[in-house]
Amino acid sequence: MPTRAQAIEAAEAVRRRFSIRPDTAIVTGTGLGGIAAALEGAEAADFREIPHLPPATVEGHAGRLAAGRLAGLAVFVLQGRLHLYEGYSARQVAFPVRLLQELGVRRLVLTNAAGGLNPALSPGDLLGIADHINLTGENPLVGPNEEAWGPRFPDMAFAWDPELGRLARECGRRAGIELRPGVYAGLRGPALETPAEVRWLRAIGADAVGFSTVQEAIAAVHGGMRLCGVSVITNVHDPDRPRRSTMAEILAAAREAEPRLLRLLAALARRLRDDGPAD
Repeated sequence: MPTRAQAIEAAEAVRRRFSIRPDTAIVTGTGLGGIAAALEGAEAADFREIPHLPPATVEGHAGRLAAGRLAGLAVFVLQGRLHLYEGYSARQVAFPVRLLQELGVRRLVLTNAAGGLNPALSPGDLLGIADHINLTGENPLVGPNEEAWGPRFPDMAFAWDPELGRLARECGRRAGIELRPGVYAGLRGPALETPAEVRWLRAIGADAVGFSTVQEAIAAVHGGMRLCGVSVITNVHDPDRPRRSTMAEILAAAREAEPRLLRLLAALARRLRDDGPAD
């Protein structure tokens, strides 16, 4: 089970290697890691080079931690993430967030590639995560609570920071990008959803579905971070006319939408830079 001592050791290794000290971080989803290429003055390390940080094993997740400036704002970028379906525990999946917490990150932007459930969505759309449903059956806070990280019972009523969400939508509008607010459902994976599951997910109020994000979000809220999220819609499920989806198609759709996501994140970074430090 990952511990705070391990997170501190990992953070110390990152500080020795990186000269930049961001208070904002971005986690990139499947096929979206190219965002790190936009960083000015970038420094980077593979997950394997950071103590106690498990490797990413999934296609489309490079498994690298980068740091630099995006539109003048100092940021960490995690190129890829860990997933429950890789065999990692919920605490392992959340460990990169704990590392960022020990590095002093106070704002976290989680991105992912997701399947659309709301029929009003289209492939390539960007969904601003306003809330989530944890359907994984897992929680990174199970077990003894680490008081230095956060309270035993964190309140998730405002998990996705409403002000950051508003800023992201405003920045999107100014950049000519619609960021539609919605609810993200997190499943364990890796099997894609059946038509019956799609109907049920729609019925409980989910607009998009994927296999990530919720463990990280819980850990971030526990750690007192301000949280913002964007789902890149790679395909839209129609339970009455189901079609097969392949990883190649999902990756291609994510990479096609990546420049728009980058424009949005750069606009948000510029606004956060102008507004000053996270706290």
